[in-house]
Amino acid sequence: MARQQIVMPKMGESITTGTITKWNKNIGDEILVDEILLDISTDKVESEIPSPFSGKVAALLFSEGDTVDVGNVIAEIEDDLTVDIKDKSTSKLAEVKKVKEEEVKVKEEDVPIVAVEIKENNRKFFTPLVKAMAKLHNISLEELTKIQGTGIAGRVNKQDFEKYLKNSKQTSSQAGANIIPMDNMRKAIASNMVKSKLTSPHVNSIAEVDLTHIVKFRESFKNEFLQQEGFKLTYTPFLIYSLIQTLKGFPYINASVDGDNIVIKNEINLGFAVAVPGNGLVVPVVKNADGLNLLGLARELNTLIVKARDKKLTMKDLSDGTFTFTNVGTFGTLLATPIILQPQVGIYAAGAIQKRVVVKQDDSLAVRSMMYGTHTYDHRLVDGEMGGMFLYKLHDYLEKLNPETLF
Repeated sequence: MARQQIVMPKMGESITTGTITKWNKNIGDEILVDEILLDISTDKVESEIPSPFSGKVAALLFSEGDTVDVGNVIAEIEDDLTVDIKDKSTSKLAEVKKVKEEEVKVKEEDVPIVAVEIKENNRKFFTPLVKAMAKLHNISLEELTKIQGTGIAGRVNKQDFEKYLKNSKQTSSQAGANIIPMDNMRKAIASNMVKSKLTSPHVNSIAEVDLTHIVKFRESFKNEFLQQEGFKLTYTPFLIYSLIQTLKGFPYINASVDGDNIVIKNEINLGFAVAVPGNGLVVPVVKNADGLNLLGLARELNTLIVKARDKKLTMKDLSDGTFTFTNVGTFGTLLATPIILQPQVGIYAAGAIQKRVVVKQDDSLAVRSMMYGTHTYDHRLVDGEMGGMFLYKLHDYLEKLNPETLF
């Protein structure tokens, strides 16, 4: 019978692996085109992957919890079904499927996949599902033998494992340490951050900027804006708008490195970091941001923020960024040295806006709303002169910005 191979899909730029969180079909199951075959998690998003073929699931080559490189074959579909699977009550194939499912069930329960000797010559057997869960939570096979199984012949099932894991966490917490295994997204974020540091020599340029005029304008306009647009006006649109205008004059910063080649991007696709409670950090991208005015930019930012917090971002929303903005000031942080999102060569971090006493050009003292900004750049392509000049131009643009003319 003809088999079609399903590979781990490329989920976006800079994503090289995906973790299988759930198989929605078993071996022998029928499946239709666009029916969900599996769920995949990356550091950016969790996605449902549909089958590109109709047929019968012939092979699932990885277990739930496995992290697989993009392009590797993960499943096989036999695509030559000739029966009408809509009528499963009279389908001969459905009858065969039922028999096969029973066979698979018996094999999974009765065939010892892994055997570990324990006290009094007893043996414990673990199904592939339990093994995958143990791998995901960093539980060794030796530790698995401590679990009291309630399945057939005392075998450890999914419920037994989850109960043991819960009790283990409580015990660890009571002993003075609460050990929590990383979820798939956190592990992927950790891996990508290490890779970025190993790929790009990071350099940071830091400077202050006076945002007093923007702070006063926002304070006077925020209520009217909320009534007009239905969402709050933050400082982020002003900062990102100025960032976009500055990037237009620095094509080498809106670029990437490909081996020994410099790739200059024709559009400015501005990514911005959004903290999602309980789900880490995501970076949606405003496509063709250089074509938006400040109001249009504010609307697009709000749309993507809502999608991020509702976990409705698509891979299209997260792909093809050319430069990134992060607002660490949201949490009260004065300044930060962020990590570059590969394969980009720069990221700008905005710190908290605070009132400070500053010395003016005429040596007088004044209370101003000041902010630290950090430009982090890839020293393979961006030298200190260019990186520092970009930061100077950006802050100069912000200080000269007249927000009243932009709404």
